[in-house]
Amino acid sequence: MHDWITTPVTADLLRGALDVEHTEHGVLPHRLPARARAQNTDGQLAMAESQPAGVRLVFRTRATAVELDALPTKRTYVGAPPRPDGVYDLVVDGRPAGQGSVLGGNVITLDMAEGTSEVRPGPHGTVRFDGLSGEVKDVEIWLPHNETTELIALRTDAPVETAPTADRRVWLHHGSSISHGSDAASPRNTWPAVAATLGGVELINLGLAGSALLDPFTARAVRDTPADLISVKIGINIVNHDVMRLRAFGPAVHGFLDTIREGHPDTPLLVVSPILCPMHEDTPGPCFPDFSELGEGRLRFRTLGDPAERASGKLTLQVIREELARIVKQRAAEDPNLHHLDGRELYGESDSAELPLPDDLHPDAATHRLMGERFAGVTFGADGLFGSD
Repeated sequence: MHDWITTPVTADLLRGALDVEHTEHGVLPHRLPARARAQNTDGQLAMAESQPAGVRLVFRTRATAVELDALPTKRTYVGAPPRPDGVYDLVVDGRPAGQGSVLGGNVITLDMAEGTSEVRPGPHGTVRFDGLSGEVKDVEIWLPHNETTELIALRTDAPVETAPTADRRVWLHHGSSISHGSDAASPRNTWPAVAATLGGVELINLGLAGSALLDPFTARAVRDTPADLISVKIGINIVNHDVMRLRAFGPAVHGFLDTIREGHPDTPLLVVSPILCPMHEDTPGPCFPDFSELGEGRLRFRTLGDPAERASGKLTLQVIREELARIVKQRAAEDPNLHHLDGRELYGESDSAELPLPDDLHPDAATHRLMGERFAGVTFGADGLFGSD
């Protein structure tokens, strides 16, 4: 039996969130601020930013047992097997110490063929970690990167205090579902989390599934967020949503970078082009989900584009890489802290042969780790693009 102490979940116990909303159940971490959310009308982005990729509960305690009550919102698809429950990663003094999941919760059932959804309310649940040492330690609970998560109560068998802020640089990264976490094994195993761990930096992950679209309100969120290092990964969502032509793309990139520079005039800023995605290398979007194998738990993506449409300014990944390299080279003449990384250094042709994208769009768990290791090698450390203190 434990003598439980309940500690309210407050913003000072959370890292990686840009905003905390108070709900009827508890608190809901957000990865975009309220002003940005108010300017958004897209349900996909609303779902993505409320999924706490990179967000963790951090505290110092002597507790040997920890319980966290949470209300998840999960997704399921008509005609597909149930998705696995989201994973909570426990880290103690910087080392992995356990994993768990919260059962129950709200369920959104999506009918992708019809374009409809249904919400079924459900009960909150509890994830528990015990058998911890009784020594003073810093505890992190990484929240599921793919489940909206309302935090209700934190219970421990010893008092909790705010962990001191780590004397580490803060790295803010923005990207698509690949940066959000797609099919990573757990929240601490998304490629940005792997890179942050290896690089010894504090992560703020603004990877937004399906929503890296050069939205001005996202640029302002980056602008207004304190950070020592910033990276933006641009391209795949622009192509697979077919949202703009080459004429609009260049100025939109300039505007996005201009806005970031308003708040971070000298911060090291890295522009990352898309990783290899064979179906969109030379073929424009849009892409669409292929439901033919959904009953076996497999969803694939196909493109509706035609390579001939490049002549009319439709974008492919090859075109976007060339344009990003040109823009960064142009701007770097007056901005020595601006850098460029070809995404194929993280995942390229040889990797595609050994670790093909399972759904033709997103990397699997092994590829997330590979990308994180490569990004850390290229960017962090004395010889990296981001250097070291």
